[in-house]
Amino acid sequence: MTETAIPRGDEATRGRRGTNLPRMGDFNQSLILDEIRRSRTGLSRVQLAGTTKLSAQTISNICRRLLDTGLIREAGKEGVGPGKPRTILRLNAEGRYAIGVHLDPTVITFVVLDLTGTIVSRHREATPVASDPQHVVDTIVTATRALIEKSGVDRSRIAGIGIAAPGPIDTARGAVIDPPNLAEWHRVALRDSLAEATGLPAVLDKDVTAAAVAEMWAGGDQGFESFIFVYLGTGIGVGTVLDGDVLRGTSGNAGEVGHIVVDPDGPPCACGQHGCVAVTSTPRTLVEEAERLGVLPRDRTTNDAGSIDDGFTALCVAATAGDSTALEILERSASRITRAVAVVANMLDVDRVIFGGPTWSRLAPFYLPAVPSILEDLRATRSIHPIRIQGTTVGDEVGAVGAACLILDHTLTPRANMLLLGD
Repeated sequence: MTETAIPRGDEATRGRRGTNLPRMGDFNQSLILDEIRRSRTGLSRVQLAGTTKLSAQTISNICRRLLDTGLIREAGKEGVGPGKPRTILRLNAEGRYAIGVHLDPTVITFVVLDLTGTIVSRHREATPVASDPQHVVDTIVTATRALIEKSGVDRSRIAGIGIAAPGPIDTARGAVIDPPNLAEWHRVALRDSLAEATGLPAVLDKDVTAAAVAEMWAGGDQGFESFIFVYLGTGIGVGTVLDGDVLRGTSGNAGEVGHIVVDPDGPPCACGQHGCVAVTSTPRTLVEEAERLGVLPRDRTTNDAGSIDDGFTALCVAATAGDSTALEILERSASRITRAVAVVANMLDVDRVIFGGPTWSRLAPFYLPAVPSILEDLRATRSIHPIRIQGTTVGDEVGAVGAACLILDHTLTPRANMLLLGD
């Protein structure tokens, strides 16, 4: 009788086991790929059998298939005690590639990743008039085609294209649904438009979720812990990973923190409250505050994302140069953002907070010195466990990297629905 080990509970997320039932090949293959990926340095067949509980024959068959398709490679031998040295298996970086597109109202970022999450080609350009969705889509299609050609990657090895966009999104239809900072984007079918134009499979996810996925895939060993990713861009959001699994919520729109109150005496918000993140802490609100206080001239003629971003850069430059009022504005914003972070961190009991996004490199010199002490005072579990605060290790392209990682994650990560037995 064949023994079956179906993963359930925490086994499904950490130390997942395979099953020796003959019809479970897809799950087992993804499980082995995921184990090799997570090991960083590679694993032998014996080690894979130990972690997955699959039979030696099943391990051998799947590894042979993965070697034949170029997804893994043999990376030398390793002697462990007496007996024959074991062959180490690692992901083959050139086995598959993925394209990532991050749509921010200010800038669009493109990357091509290899199977290990390394960027092999990149491109950035200013977002054209965001209120014209078709123009933006056409721009993305043109740039994506040019990036594929520039990369020199064999198109047959491109697994797909991932898109990270501001929410809300409709994950079932692959559509962007009226995001606050993209006027006229009412149910824009971004996923299907790019899939049809490029001929590649496409997935769409929220920018904050994609950024969290990037840290899981390309951010080092911390990607397998529990953390929140604080996304700082034209908008502000939080991506969440618990025990190595990203949380998306019922509709795929988890991470909205814009209406957490961080300054009860602050300006009114459209939601009916006062002092929400959305009206106190975004680049637009900081630029407007800087203009009111005389740090920036009040000669801005437009309110578009590009002019706001220019003003935000000028504010950060002024603070770096020693302008005390500019510094106070950014320090207040650090305090407000930390209050929102504390709400999420206390609710989820994470052990790490990672900051990143399009504006992070400009904010890091002001936030990193201030956030840890403020957060420590607000944490409910400060006497039980520490919490680490850090900037993203992926860089300014974290949204695009995460979008590409969505494709890799879909390709390589074992999922429970693979275990369903159909006809």
